[in-house]
Parts: sequence; C-alpha cells; structure tokens
Amino acid sequence: MNKPTRKWRMFVIHHSHTDIGYTDRQERIEQYHVDFIRQAVNISKDIRSGKREEWRGFTWTCETFWAVERFLKEAGGEEQRDFAEAVRLGDIELSGTYLNMTELADEDLLRSIHAKAAAYGRSIGRPVDSAMTADINGYSWGYAQSLLDAGISHLFSCIHTHHGMFALGRKQTPFWWETPDGRKLLVWNGEHYMFGNELGLCPDGVGSYMIRDEFRTPAIVDNREEIMETRIERYLCKLEEEGYPYDFVPVMVSGLATDNGSPNGEIARAIQAWNERYGDGIVLEMSTLSRFFSHLKKQEAEIPVYRGDWPDWWSDGAGSTPMQTQLFRDAQRTLRKVKSLDPGQQIVGIQELADIEQELVMYAEHTWGFHASVHSPWHWNVQMLEARKLAFAANASRLAHRALDKVQRALGGSLLHPGRPFRYRVANTERHALRQLADFEWDGFENERFKDGMEVVDESTGQVVPHQPGVQCATVDVNLMPGERKQYLIRPAKTPPKAKTTSNVKLVGADTVYDIEDMYPSGEAMDACVFSQHGAESPYVNIRWNEEGIVSWVIKETGEDLIRKDRKHGAFTPVYEVTPADGPVNPGSMYAVRSAMGRNRKGMNVQRSAGRLTKAKAVSNGPLYGAVELQFETLGMSCYSVFLKLHAASSRVDVSVRFHKDSVWEPENVYISLPFTSGMPHAETLWLDKAGAPVRPWIDQLPGTLLDYYCIQEGLSYVGENRAIMIAAPDTPLVQLGSLEYGKRLLHTQQNEETERHLYVWAMSNYWETNFKATLGGFYEFRYFIEWSKDVGSAEEAIGRCKALSAGAAVWRTQADA
Repeated sequence: MNKPTRKWRMFVIHHSHTDIGYTDRQERIEQYHVDFIRQAVNISKDIRSGKREEWRGFTWTCETFWAVERFLKEAGGEEQRDFAEAVRLGDIELSGTYLNMTELADEDLLRSIHAKAAAYGRSIGRPVDSAMTADINGYSWGYAQSLLDAGISHLFSCIHTHHGMFALGRKQTPFWWETPDGRKLLVWNGEHYMFGNELGLCPDGVGSYMIRDEFRTPAIVDNREEIMETRIERYLCKLEEEGYPYDFVPVMVSGLATDNGSPNGEIARAIQAWNERYGDGIVLEMSTLSRFFSHLKKQEAEIPVYRGDWPDWWSDGAGSTPMQTQLFRDAQRTLRKVKSLDPGQQIVGIQELADIEQELVMYAEHTWGFHASVHSPWHWNVQMLEARKLAFAANASRLAHRALDKVQRALGGSLLHPGRPFRYRVANTERHALRQLADFEWDGFENERFKDGMEVVDESTGQVVPHQPGVQCATVDVNLMPGERKQYLIRPAKTPPKAKTTSNVKLVGADTVYDIEDMYPSGEAMDACVFSQHGAESPYVNIRWNEEGIVSWVIKETGEDLIRKDRKHGAFTPVYEVTPADGPVNPGSMYAVRSAMGRNRKGMNVQRSAGRLTKAKAVSNGPLYGAVELQFETLGMSCYSVFLKLHAASSRVDVSVRFHKDSVWEPENVYISLPFTSGMPHAETLWLDKAGAPVRPWIDQLPGTLLDYYCIQEGLSYVGENRAIMIAAPDTPLVQLGSLEYGKRLLHTQQNEETERHLYVWAMSNYWETNFKATLGGFYEFRYFIEWSKDVGSAEEAIGRCKALSAGAAVWRTQADA
C-alpha cells in the first residue's frame, strides 16, 4: 500500500451529534446531552487531578448550545463553576450553534439563538468565535450574517450526503463566505460528522458509512488498530492525489457509534498510542474548533471568497408534515406581530417571547421523526415522537396567539360582554404598505343586530365606506401604510334588498350555465366580477381556464398575460407523483424503494399525473370581491379545489387550495404549479424571500449547491423593468425550480440558458426512507396571495410586499373608548 508523502497533522474534534428525536424520545435525548456535558466535565477534572493521566490531551466540543443551556438549567452551582472552568481551560469548547436548524427559521429567530452561546461565553470570560453544524447541508444566506452579528467568525460544516451533497464540488476545503452586507465568515466545508469513527479513532465505536472497503466494521472490532492504520494512510494518500493543498486535515469523531453519543476518554488514549507509533509521519491531535481555525488562518494557501445563498438539501422534511409546518409558520408570523405591536416589551415580557421562540426552535430543528418512521409507521416511538414534534408547533402557536391576544387586549381589545360595540381596529405590523380585504367578524348570536342591513364607518373620517357582507362578518377594503392603524365601526342601517331581474343581454341560460361571452355589457355595477364556465373577470384582470386549469391571467390595463407561454401545467394545477415499490407493499419494500432515490426524491419508475379541471362555479360576488371555485380530478386525492377571490379595487387575487389527500404508504410528492411571469419574461428576475436577504435562485448561491428546490420564508417575486408580480406563500415553504423528471441532477454552475426551469410549490412529500412521516393523508388548505404592480421596481420592495401580504393586517374588536 502507498504511504503519504507529506508529514501530516490530523485535527480530531470530539463531539456528539445532536439529533432530537431520531434515536430516542426528545426528553430522553435532552437527558443524554445534559449527562454528556457532566461526563466531559468529570473527564477534564480527572485528567487535571492526575487520576486519568492516560487521557491527557482530551478535548470536547459542545456541538450545540441547546445542550449547554439544558445542562446549566439542571446543574447546581458547583457543577456550573466546574463547567465554566473547563471551558476557560480549553478542555471543553462552546460552539456558537444553538441547534442544527432547517431553513424554516426566520431572521429574527436566527439572531436570537446565535446570540445565546456568545452571551454565555462573554459571561465566563471565554468568547465564542466558532460554530459547527452537523447533518445539514446548507443554510440561508442570512445565517452567515447572524453568526457574524453574534461575534462568531468561523463555521465548521459537517455535511451529510444522504440525499444531499456538499457545496463547491469538494469536501475538506475552506472558503470565505461573503454575507449580503459584504462581511466574510470563514467556513470549513468538512466531512461527515462521524468520519473519525470510520478512520478507527474511537475504540468500540468504529463504522463504515462513507468508507467502503475490505474491512467488516461493526462498532466493536478486534482489529481496530489495523483498520485505523490502513484507512488513515489511504485517506491521506487520496487527499494528496486530489491536489489537497494542506499538510493537515480535520475530522470529527463521536464517542459511540451513534448519533447522540457520549464523550469517550479512550479516544485520547488511542491517539496517544498512535502518536507513539506513527507520530513521526502522521500526528493526531485532539482539538477544538477555535484551535483548528487559528491554525488554518496561519497558512499561506489562498482561501477563495464566495458570495450567495447555500440552499439546504435537508429542509425538505417540512414537506412531510405540512399541517404542522403551517402551524409553525403562522406562529412565527404571529410572534413578529406581537413584537411590532409591543416593541418595548411593555405588555409581553422577554421570558414570554423566549418561551415562544423555544417552541419554534424545537420544531425547526432538523430532526423530523424517529428513525423507523417509514418502514414501521405503527411503532410506538414513531407515533409518540410524531405527536411531540407536532406539539412544538402547536405550543408555539398557542403561546404566540396568547401573546397577541394579550397585546390586543392592552390596546383596547374587547372580550365577550353584553352590549359589546361593533368596533374594530386594523393594524399593519409590517414595514411595507398593505392593501387587503379585512374581515370584521362577530358571533352568531349577534346576527340579529344586522337583520335589516348595516353600514361600516371609518372613524378617522366619519365616512361610511363600502363593505361586502358575509357569514357573520363584513369585509372592508383597507389600505395601510407601514405601522398604520385604523378603526372602524359597524352600525345597523336600513338597506333595501338587492332585487334581481332577468337580463336582456346576459347570455346565461335557464339552466344557469354561463358558457357564452356576453355580446353587450349587462350593467350589473353592484358585482365586482363576472364569472362564466370558462373564466372570471374583475376590473383589473381577466382569468381564463380550461381542462388543463388556469391558462391565462391577463392584466386589463396592458393586455399582458401573467401566465408563461412555455408552461407545463396550468396555474395551481396539482401534479401528483408516486413511485411504486417492487413486489408487495411491506416494510422492506417501503424502505428499499426510497433508499435508492439519491437526490432525485423519486424513482426512475415514478408515475406522474396532473389534475384535470372538471367544474367551475361562482361562490360569491359583491362590490368588493368575487369568488369562484375550480374543482379538479386528480390521483392521490379524493377532492381538490382552487378558490379564487378577485379584488374589485386592486390588482390582487387571493387563492386557497383545498384538498383531501389519500393515505398512501408508497413514496409520493404533491406539487402545485405556479407558471407565472411579470408579463416581461425576457426582462425579469425571480427573487425568493430567504431568511436575511432576498435571493436570486441559480444566481445568488454558492457553486455546487442545490438548484432543484428552495425553502423560502414568505414568498417570491418576478421583478421586471416595468412590472412585478408578488406571490405570497404563507403556508408552504418549499418551491421547486428544477425539472420534475427523474434524471441527473444539476448543481449551481452546471446549468445553462437551456436548462429547464419551471416554478412549482412542493407542497408535500414522504419520500425519505427513515424519519419522514410515512403518510400524508388528511385535509389541507394552502393559501397564496397574488399581487402585481407597475410601481414595484426593486427586489427589496417586492419581497417586502410579499411579507406584508403573507402576514396580513392584525384585526381585533375593541372597546367603545379604545
């Protein structure tokens, strides 16, 4: 066997990968990690007292500050002091990472969690300058910015290529990650987080995952030293062959052959034994992140600079629990409303806000279920952990809405009592203007108050404003500047009933089927929209559909069509995929069919079908809006309807997609087509709302990163030279741009102008073979808000509008003297 030609130094970083709920119950994992820190502290004390001299050189990195936070909460004063001392001495290191997060977390949440380790480090006199992540393969662009804001200047990324891939086309390489504001974070694009175990560094903790060779490597082997020598030398020779520029390399190691593994002092003993035998050529050194990065920055080799987003392959777990994710996103927006309405925390205290954030964090953490979720969905741990994962989103929702109720009550909100006035306050809590149809609701027993009609008064002007009555509500068109609040009063009023007579020019038959365009205007000025079997029309837009779905969306002012000519499917048409298993449906086949999918998220034998529009019917019509339901037939669902609400006074359409998903065990995907354009397809740019910055997909991202799909925050926009279309997506975070076809996947810089690019919402998926929810069955409603304007010319303005559309105005009923 060839020997390495350089004198090598291997930095061994010992840690425990934090996977909350993959290997055991969430609260059990918490107990483990608290005890891991206790074990590490005791190891440090034993070494320094001379009790365990054979473990000298031992260091331990706390992969997540969540574990430290849990430990400090449980530990007594002496244990807390011992831990702080071990950190100051360098035996234990803090990572600036709170948990290994998906991209669901928004900018506010990232800033909050990244500040925690830094604050504790300052409090004990040991600043935190480095962070590590494991098991996730990317981050929103704002993630880097929030680390730097917390004083963290280094990020060690331990990628995992199970259904994912590393950036830059090369592992074990550094780069400077330039943030949206121009600062730079030093990143090491590293190996798998237990690669050191595969190299044989951990006694009784060996494995084969990335390395597949002649050795049989269960965790406990009797030839570990042979495996260690062979694999380390082969690995270093391979680095030399591939032009690796350094004479050192970092590897991560776990103290057990599992996620959530404990610290292991025997690793230090194994390293000492190696160095005594092979240290003249290859030196192993237990290290902290900070020491490794300090060594890296002393090297002469130039470190490249890259700018842009780093889309995470593993954010797709959100699509396996779409209802829970919907709850999470609503709670996160509600928290932002609370902070906006109570900026000084005078009503809702800091601890209450922290409690909401904690529930949000625990849901947005990357673990999506117990490891047997797909092949044994009936397993008790699968059922239990799924319910607890849901509980994080549910608790965040409960606490956030309770906080909002508290703020609104303090701002004059009215609870139930006799004689309660019909007075309503509307507030725009976003930093961009918002125009929407606000619903002023009341209870069913109050309907009698308006049996003869009503009128709505803008109390700032005293003027009666147009409204549209609904079921236990009145809808008003509200236009609000950033931070603006308005107040309205509803009062009974005698309004003559709107009588209808037959029309001499409206070409609708006695069968009420409206399937011919009118030749003359009908003069029905009271209704906002005109509906037929093949289309809907408001003062701003003319929408047409056929069996394929919505195929035309024409702006009446300019005649431009906002539906792409090269579309593959109509707007909001469902696309359903299922990959059949070979042989009978059983746990083995359900695992096997998924495990071979790689980065396609489907099999070569995938069966794909698009929904077919079968019926259109008007739902409501009035002076402010009209609504129509489009019913589809589609495989995988017992019903699928698209509800369009066309605004009468603005260029906006609200869309609700409602469906009943069948329960299917085979791997499947549900997409919703969004073939929109600003109307200027050759002079427009697509922008996505990512945490911390608007991003141009396929442009503003690191080389070698994911092109197929993205996890967005509140929406996206096509911005052209003279027009923009904003699409808010408050409920569904995943959007697909890459081809739906099975085949070779492309990474950023591998695409060209001819590469297929069509926009879909990736609404749900259960493709993963381990910890995704096995079935997607149930009832769902996903909302989308579409707005277009010739006055929006920048990405910041367009994405800001998306955020305002997604959040909507805060509306609450107030007291008479509010």
